[in-house]
Amino acid sequence: MHTAAGTATGDDHAARAPHLPTSPARRAAARSSRPDANARSLENPTMNMLAPAATNAFTPASLDHPTYQSGSGNEFATEALPGALPHGQNSPQKAPYGLYAEQLSGTAFTAPRAHNRRAWLYRIRPAAVHLPFEAIAQDHFHSDFHAVPPSPNQLRWDPLPAPAAGTDFIDGIVTFAGNGGPDAQTGCGIHLYAANASMTDRFFYNADGELLIVPQQGRLRLLTELGVIDVEPLEIAVIPRGVRFRVELPDGQARGYLCENFGAIFRLPDLGPIGSNGLANPRDFLTPHAWYEDREGDFELVAKFQGHLWRARIGHSPLDVVAWHGNYAPYKYDLRLFNTIGSISYDHPDPSIFLVLQSVSDTPGVDTIDFVIFPPRWLAMEHSFRPPWFHRNIASEFMGLIQGVYDAKAEGFVPGGASLHNCMTGHGPDAETFEKASHADTAKPHKVDATMAFMLETRAVIRPTRFAAESAQLQARYFECWQGLKKHFDPAKR
Repeated sequence: MHTAAGTATGDDHAARAPHLPTSPARRAAARSSRPDANARSLENPTMNMLAPAATNAFTPASLDHPTYQSGSGNEFATEALPGALPHGQNSPQKAPYGLYAEQLSGTAFTAPRAHNRRAWLYRIRPAAVHLPFEAIAQDHFHSDFHAVPPSPNQLRWDPLPAPAAGTDFIDGIVTFAGNGGPDAQTGCGIHLYAANASMTDRFFYNADGELLIVPQQGRLRLLTELGVIDVEPLEIAVIPRGVRFRVELPDGQARGYLCENFGAIFRLPDLGPIGSNGLANPRDFLTPHAWYEDREGDFELVAKFQGHLWRARIGHSPLDVVAWHGNYAPYKYDLRLFNTIGSISYDHPDPSIFLVLQSVSDTPGVDTIDFVIFPPRWLAMEHSFRPPWFHRNIASEFMGLIQGVYDAKAEGFVPGGASLHNCMTGHGPDAETFEKASHADTAKPHKVDATMAFMLETRAVIRPTRFAAESAQLQARYFECWQGLKKHFDPAKR
């Protein structure tokens, strides 16, 4: 077996950040000051096609410090072996090192140049080399959002319990809700995951959509065709549609959320009057350098295709891309680096000021999916109700909590849990939060600290799955949090 990590070509910025310092300034300084990693390799005898995998086939120590390239939507170029990238063309008659050239297209060939996404991969074997797929009988990870009718009720769930038996990332995914579907290439699937075993001889790719991964508990190591990403709670990772990967659990257990985007690729929103800086800054998005493993054995390749899982036997690791260039690649982002915008006069602005990523629709100004966060921030609005206000929305809102307490809910909404408020369903602060905020001294600024919630807002109704609708984690008495709101109206007193 051979594994190697590489560096960028040209002037790409490199960063090592598996454990960022606590201060945003220190994190940024640490990321920009660390040098590129030198190529590293480990050698072991190779194995015959579909032979049992060797127990020592992978050595995590060779990947202690993954390195990254900075930027969002960049044209990256990176190689794990010097000279592995062809010069002056994409598909030479003979690629360096005896590699195969393969293009991975994330958009149509004729998509406008500003939105065109593709990568050229230089790999040991083409992606076509595997045995035929067969369907997997399972009902936990799917795209069936019509098994039960959606409800106009406010819904909230407790966290998923940790699995009792050994469960890897893919087997630990449970589909909670969604809309649209992969055949129409619009909408999303919303899933939760809970896992306690690493994927070693098993690989996965999603042909239905790109995956936005939001860890809540436990770190993930994402070993992908295009490089290695270490992601921890308070960071997110995005794996493009079709990219093959496996997941290791450095902490032994992990729990979190997934958004499966069937529609247009996630992008940074326009900033409008905010100006040229703010919200999630492009330089804080990190894409891995090239890394590959050359090992043979009896492995399993799992695919999600048209809402169902399929598996095929494969005699080698598909993570064998030695070099690549392009703008279609996985990346991560540290939510703690978000530049929060807010009011410094009066009123709580719309939650769109917290928008991190969007999947646009065919209607200008209306997104298929918005990924929004509610990070630590100062509240300084005078003579104003400072928490998020009471609301009914044409869009539908699915929320999760990574850490702390959400400032509109004093209790009941816990880290690892979730809530759903569908189209035109009334929601807002609970009774305790309303009373406290109504009597707060707004002459003094207040910091909402040690918290991180997120929201997936969609233009289409979010339909819970049968599992979510009948789950033991569903809080049957969630509605009671608003029943204590008192009548304060007095026509004789303004």
